[in-house]
Amino acid sequence: MTTTTDIKINGMTCNHCVASVTEELQELPGVTGVDVTLVAGGTSIATVASEGRAPAPEDLQAAVEEAGYAVATPGLDLA
Repeated sequence: MTTTTDIKINGMTCNHCVASVTEELQELPGVTGVDVTLVAGGTSIATVASEGRAPAPEDLQAAVEEAGYAVATPGLDLA
């Protein structure tokens, strides 16, 4: 079973940002794909597909922060 999780992200402005976030999220265990819809200067959305159970919200947030960006709603109202 595939699970998808949407993450709202602030601070992304270009395709390099997309690549950075995608790379960090893909490193999480169980993640099978990442699709980022860039809204330059606004709130972008990363859709994370995973096999079985989705990664823990704190792991998703940590991956986004490792890439240098912020989850739009800290405390993880991810979708």
